[in-house]
Amino acid sequence: MTPADAGVAPDVEDFRLIVGTRGPGRNHLHRLRFSVKSGRVRRDSEPTEAVNPSFGAFHPDGHVLYVVNETGRSRSDPAGSVSAFAIDKGTGALCLLNSLSSGGAAPCHVSVAPAGRHLFVANYWGGSIAAFAIAPDGSLDSQVAFVQHEGGTRDRGRDPGPHAHAIRLDPWGRHVVVADLGRDEMLLYTYDATTGGLAAHEPAAFALAPGAGPRHFTFDRDGRHAFVINELNSTLDVLAYDAARGSFRPLQSLSTRASNAGGENAAAEVALSPDGRHLYASNRGDDTIAICEVDQDSGLLRRLAHQPSLGRKPRHFALDREGSHLVVANQGSDTIVVFARDPAHGGLAPAAPPYAVPAPVWVGIAP
Repeated sequence: MTPADAGVAPDVEDFRLIVGTRGPGRNHLHRLRFSVKSGRVRRDSEPTEAVNPSFGAFHPDGHVLYVVNETGRSRSDPAGSVSAFAIDKGTGALCLLNSLSSGGAAPCHVSVAPAGRHLFVANYWGGSIAAFAIAPDGSLDSQVAFVQHEGGTRDRGRDPGPHAHAIRLDPWGRHVVVADLGRDEMLLYTYDATTGGLAAHEPAAFALAPGAGPRHFTFDRDGRHAFVINELNSTLDVLAYDAARGSFRPLQSLSTRASNAGGENAAAEVALSPDGRHLYASNRGDDTIAICEVDQDSGLLRRLAHQPSLGRKPRHFALDREGSHLVVANQGSDTIVVFARDPAHGGLAPAAPPYAVPAPVWVGIAP
């Protein structure tokens, strides 16, 4: 029985976690609760079934969770899907609203426009992207845009072709930006805020280093800089962003790894602290979280430290809204770990023992 089941009032400083897991018998969304006061993670309810929910995003008003259903292992496979779950504001319970085809195989990333009217999906094996209208109740209305990428690098030791890996609207609301791991490019589309349409843009793309493998990215608060994490060569690229033109300019590239690191590694997630002062990046192989200081004028990064993730293969992590905690999903060791963040220096310290969750691949902190 959980504290919620027993009628125990949640701590004032509690926050709710939703964890996506995948694998045979592991396709679930787990609802957990972390108490800042006690330093404990506990289960909030029985897991909710979901098909391979490998990534998620919340509606801006916090009442709906959207997750991709990452199915399909090649471009010729049937498309995956994206699902909408209503979140009960009192209990946090999840209730499936609906699911729609993502338009391509293996959808791996989803984001929501700040106005809450449109949702964007990247299909990894499909090498495509799609946009969906969101209904007033938060359910998915219909697909309003679809773009099939072509081309891709062939000398990367994996299937050739495009592999769209992340998609989000720029902070100015003008362009949808896509990281395509297969093409080693950041692609841009002009966004129609009324219809959700995605139109061809010039310049169409910004090329990164061959073999870099851009996976995820984020923008700073004022939209002047983008930070791209490259999975295949374990680097971070800092790009200047011209919102008026919808174009990037390179500023810096640095390794996500410690200078003495060896062996194989695949970089995974990147995120800025809410105050914009520190950037974090995860390394699967080294099993660390790289901590960088962000120059507030130039956007350039300075590596400060590498915090062990206290598990294996930290695929994803999330920061809470205040930037006081960072939660890591260690896929390889079946654990999540909550770290307390020092806002002055960006350092991380364990706030709770590792908590067992089977194959966690995404973690979200409920609004």
